[in-house]
Amino acid sequence: MQIAVIGAGGFLGRKLVGKLAREGRLGTQPLARLVLSDLSRPPAPPARFPIECRACDVAALPEEAIPQGTDVVFHLAAIVSAAAEADFDLGMRVNLGGTERVIAACRRLSHPPRVVFTSSVASFSGGQNAVLGDDARQIPANSYGAQKAASELILQDASRRGFLDAVNLRLPTVIVRPGRPNRAASSFVSAIIREPLLGLSAELPVSEDFAVWVASPRRVIDWLAHAAALDSRPMGVDRGINPPGLSVSVREMLAALESVKPGAASLVRRVEDPEVAGIIASWPAAFVPERASRLGFAAHEPLGELLRAFIEEDLPATRAERGPEPVRPS
Repeated sequence: MQIAVIGAGGFLGRKLVGKLAREGRLGTQPLARLVLSDLSRPPAPPARFPIECRACDVAALPEEAIPQGTDVVFHLAAIVSAAAEADFDLGMRVNLGGTERVIAACRRLSHPPRVVFTSSVASFSGGQNAVLGDDARQIPANSYGAQKAASELILQDASRRGFLDAVNLRLPTVIVRPGRPNRAASSFVSAIIREPLLGLSAELPVSEDFAVWVASPRRVIDWLAHAAALDSRPMGVDRGINPPGLSVSVREMLAALESVKPGAASLVRRVEDPEVAGIIASWPAAFVPERASRLGFAAHEPLGELLRAFIEEDLPATRAERGPEPVRPS
């Protein structure tokens, strides 16, 4: 099996590629080749099969990024939410234009590949009182969500036409992300956990009652692999999946943080941010993902387990990147 990963240098891309390289298979199929691409040349982990790495822009995707013989394409590349809101043209060029380029590349292949596309909870609205079922309409209230929803539609139609075989995963907010804050409007959800664990302060632009639909990196990678290997025939024309995330309030996250590092929650301070609040206020706080369960997507682990996994798997590298924990006054 040959796999192409577009956006392989990002956080989820590196996690996914690492899993594929370690396991050497997808489902029951052994891997013969990985082709990785991102704006900067992504790193290649050790593997028992060839891995090719390329630097390219998804909005000007070369044929080599999805070469002949590709069986699965993971389309992870995107301009994140606040950045897409700040620069409409950039978001359209990358988020929608990039998807069009992926479809064009797939149409050149001798057989239609499975395409796993990372859409987003931001493609929905409804706000804090919404609990959405699988048939809920996507009515985005931000440019990023609109671009993701539009990409889903054209991928769905490309599947109907037989150009490819798409599975569109509407990912929850992924926490806890390592490294540094990015320009995603939801970046604070990771920051209020990650920064205090590093002994640093974090800003909270919403109240502690604010609830978020979240997922751990570990679970998201499992979902991506499952989406690539599942039998898509029961999905019919509808290729969108709301995976089974976890609805948690900021208060619950801070309590979980305090349970693993007493005193850490005191480093989180409330700071108004109208731009961020305006984007995320419309995002629904919970889903009822019955279709995903029927299709075999794994249920989410508890919040405490999510935090422990971050501390074990990603916090050491983040601490090494960011430097030693600051000395707090006694």
